[in-house]
Amino acid sequence: MSNDLDTVFAALADPTRRAILAMLLEDDMAVTDVAEPFEMSLAAISKHLVILTKAGLISQEKRGRVKWCKLEPDALRTASVWMQGFGQFEPINLDAFERFLEVELPTSDEA
Repeated sequence: MSNDLDTVFAALADPTRRAILAMLLEDDMAVTDVAEPFEMSLAAISKHLVILTKAGLISQEKRGRVKWCKLEPDALRTASVWMQGFGQFEPINLDAFERFLEVELPTSDEA
């Protein structure tokens, strides 16, 4: 599971790949359509697509002469479950924590 998470998070670390995933939320897209909004070569986009495919985040299928990309949302399930484990903790109120420390711990002047 750790290797799968590493691969998914590594794929998600790049803003271009996150943008591609956001585009694929709408519908399947041809590789050329995926590449259109980006100011990079088709070869560079293809490299991003390979990384997303290896992570299981997308699948690619050839339909005639056109290669199509499809989002695979289930691939994010493991990462989502892992991240939800951190949601059980409430955010720390740093001001309240600082007041607590002032009351509980004597300053160097008082010691």
